[in-house]
This record gives sequence, structure tokens and C-alpha cells, in this order.
Amino acid sequence: MRTAVSIPDDVFKKADKLAKRKRKTRSQLYSDAVREYVLRHAPGEITKAMNRVIDQVGNEVDPFLTAAARRTFERNNDW
Repeated sequence: MRTAVSIPDDVFKKADKLAKRKRKTRSQLYSDAVREYVLRHAPGEITKAMNRVIDQVGNEVDPFLTAAARRTFERNNDW
């Protein structure tokens, strides 16, 4: 979809430099940026994505990680 938006000159210049550095078109850069912004502001979508990952890799508890986390917590319990 084509659309027109107005953005401040300084933002445009920085985005243009970033697009060139990343070897993307401005349209790709803006699309990626809006997609990321929308995702960050849709917590339910983040939860769904995390649940999909857990479904794929499983949710077994690793005893080593549990013990390491416990030791770290006990050393830094000044919360």
C-alpha cells in the first residue's frame, strides 16, 4: 500500500542514513520500524509469539539453570 506521511527533517535524514547503511530502501526501513512499533505496543501479540516458541522448544526445566539462578538470586538478594 502506498501512503504519504510527514516526518521531521532530522528524523528523515537519520532514517535515510540508516537505510543506506543497512542496504534497505526507505520503504523497507519504515515498514520494519512501524511493524516493530506495533508489536511492542501489542503485548498480547508478544505473549502469543513467546507461547509459540515454548510450544516448539518445550518448557522443560533445566536443573542446572534453576540452580544457577538460585545461586545468583541468593548472592544478590539486596532487592
